[in-house]
Amino acid sequence: MKTKEQIAAIQKDLESKGVKYCIGAYVDIHGVPKAKVVPIGHLEQMAGGSERYTGYALDGLGQAPSDDEITSIPDLDHIIPLPWEPKVAWMPADNGFQGELYPLNTRVALKNVLAQAAEMGFGMNLGIECEIYLLKQEADGKLAIPNPDDKLVKPCYDVRGFMDNFTWLDKMATAINDLGWDLYSFDHEDGNSQFEFDFMYADALTMCDRFTFFRTMAKHYAKEMGLLATMMPKPFADKTGTGAHFNMSLYDLKTGKNMFACDPKDDPRGLGLTPLGYQFIAGVLKHGKALCAAFAPTVNSYKRLVRRGAMSYFSWAPVFNSYGSNNRTNSVRVPMGGGRCESRNADGAVNPYLAATLVLAAGLEGIREGLDPGKPNEDNLYDLSEAERLARGIEFLPQTLQEAVAAFAADPLVEKTLGKELRDEFITYKTQEWETYHLSVSQWEIDRYSYLF
Repeated sequence: MKTKEQIAAIQKDLESKGVKYCIGAYVDIHGVPKAKVVPIGHLEQMAGGSERYTGYALDGLGQAPSDDEITSIPDLDHIIPLPWEPKVAWMPADNGFQGELYPLNTRVALKNVLAQAAEMGFGMNLGIECEIYLLKQEADGKLAIPNPDDKLVKPCYDVRGFMDNFTWLDKMATAINDLGWDLYSFDHEDGNSQFEFDFMYADALTMCDRFTFFRTMAKHYAKEMGLLATMMPKPFADKTGTGAHFNMSLYDLKTGKNMFACDPKDDPRGLGLTPLGYQFIAGVLKHGKALCAAFAPTVNSYKRLVRRGAMSYFSWAPVFNSYGSNNRTNSVRVPMGGGRCESRNADGAVNPYLAATLVLAAGLEGIREGLDPGKPNEDNLYDLSEAERLARGIEFLPQTLQEAVAAFAADPLVEKTLGKELRDEFITYKTQEWETYHLSVSQWEIDRYSYLF
């Protein structure tokens, strides 16, 4: 908690930059920001929990209509000025309840597990690859590629497609760098009018704050152009889905040293990971099916996690609970050079705080128990026969949201990490999502069955 003097200094600095209003943005169970806005003169009061909310009005905060209100407590160490509106400062926030941090808030849950890691001497570094589609919305609500000439079957890294959307890309890139996030690469991705932004990794809490803000910023700049930016996992059946790959490592809190990194020559498996890194991966794989519900949290997510689907070539999406080297058919990959691991089943709908909480808890368990993930898988797992897959002990990840939620509910680590109430809130909302989807009648069903029978 900041002192009155520290808050006054922050307020004075913001006012000198033209800030008039402060957003204390926390997220619901889906990772969607919610907030009240206060004039800068009331920053001290907001920091003390003056802004109150009816939790029953929001998804996943576990309140009944008779419960006392929750508050939002802005994190004044992670302020993000709005690049498109300098009068407003965005402040990631935690929820409070009756003077304590509220355990059903997923940002609070992440901070709790980071504290557990700190007791072991570790911090967590996280980089999230931001894939996103830039689309137009037709009068009937359907999504479409803005440029009708963008018809390449394999548009990945396409320069023309990149330059056709340069105005939006330039706004995004400029804002990311002006915010100090260090954008080091961006490109046209594998789907038509799909792009990826890669900016420098940070500590896990900071990266989750940035990812949450990134979605808001991307949508704003797209709306300025009459377009829609979406990180929906699979907006088109015949095009590549939208990933949000988690690149993870632990660092020594005293020295900052990467605890996963070593020379590949010193690693018997040759991937450039320390024993600690392999133990972390083993924990992630042990809980891989349950983690999938947090990494891929929507009905639509599981239309991305397929080998091919309606596409003419492999999807690159992970369908196996497995790990390997620079091999994108595994759900956990160790990129070339080692020093980190990448969970590839995370998609653009992820609540980053929830997913980071659970994957860190799983990795720490792997370290505590000295688990071993076995040999890395180096070949194309899509081509394995069922007999070969079973012989290696490679299991499929969940193939529907219903299956993922069942695995989430069955894994004791989830309740141990989140607490029963937050665990149950996620299960309740995601079960309702599945049931609502399952009861709906799609256009595919009408087209297939209405004239057939």
